[in-house]
Parts: sequence; C-alpha cells; structure tokens
Amino acid sequence: MFSGIVETTGRIVAIREERGNRHFTLECPFAGELKIDQSIAHNGVCLTVVELDGSRYTVTAIRETLLKSNLGGLTEGDLVNLERSMRPDALLDGHIVQGHVDQTARCTAIREADGSWYYTFEYDPSAGNITVEKGSVAVNGVSLTVVNSAEGSFQVAIIPYTHEHTNFHTFRVGTVVNLEFDIVGKYITKLVKQYIKA
Repeated sequence: MFSGIVETTGRIVAIREERGNRHFTLECPFAGELKIDQSIAHNGVCLTVVELDGSRYTVTAIRETLLKSNLGGLTEGDLVNLERSMRPDALLDGHIVQGHVDQTARCTAIREADGSWYYTFEYDPSAGNITVEKGSVAVNGVSLTVVNSAEGSFQVAIIPYTHEHTNFHTFRVGTVVNLEFDIVGKYITKLVKQYIKA
C-alpha cells in the first residue's frame, strides 16, 4: 500500500525486452537502501525489485501492465515518480493508494497561476471510473485533490514543491498519465450500481 506522497524521481537508464515482459533499470537516490522483492510505485504502478547494482535497480513490467499504464511508452532518460510502500506506523499524509492503475488519461491543458499550476486531464468515462469535487485521485502516483470535476475530465492544482519534485514539470499537452481513482469511491460506485440492478 502507498500514500501517494512521492519520495523522489528516478531516471530510466536501460530498458530490456524479454518476450512479453519489459525490464526497466532506474537510477535513484535510495537505490542503495533497497532489497530484492521490495515493492515500489513507479508512476503509481506497483512493481517488484528484481535486481540491484549500486545506485541502480531493476523492475519488471508484464505485458498487461504495459498496455494499461503509461509504462509502455517510457523510454531511456524519462523521469519516473517513485514511492516505497508505506510502513504500518507511518502517517498517511496522502490517501490510500494501492499501486493498481485503473486507466490512463491525457493532459489537455496546463495553466500557470501565480506560482502554482493547474493541469487538466481527460479520460474515457466508459470504464465507470469517476472523480468528485475535492475528492482524491492519484496521477502518476501523486496524491492530489480534484477540482472542476466533470464526466471524463478533472483538474488538479500543483504547488511549486510538487511541480519541482515529481515529473509534473515534464508534462506537456498530450502527455499520457496513470490514474488510480479513490478506492473508497470505487467501492461506493460498485455498491450503488449493484443496488440499482437489484
């Protein structure tokens, strides 16, 4: 489980294909503290450490993950948001994030506002996912508060610290991001749909 509070960014230094899988090697500040089998969120996708080499580590993404997240479009040199899994005694500073991406979205607008930034994202609403005003959503693994919620779109406001310390500063109009919708909202939506069917 994660909180959506990104620890740092890592840079992809190598990508290796193996049948339907893709191995990503990243360089990051906490690589020396990692262990094999440890879980790390990469742009919000939970992946397992399979190799360690000094300041670098390697994780593997299966074909399903590559197809349903933005990891399939990553190239060498790209920055990735990283978060290690939460400890049981840690403060939940963001919201409950599972590391299971629901779908991708596309950035459709970026607006600077006196030192902060507003990002607008559009996604396919046919999957049944929704946002609510002032609710939580994870964008590339970053826990954020929804503003201007609409069917198939929403905005988030980014403070300078988040802009600088995540890969948000690399986004452009057209950038594809990973979305994980609020787990509580997903359960409520499912229960309501089941009640209506009954």
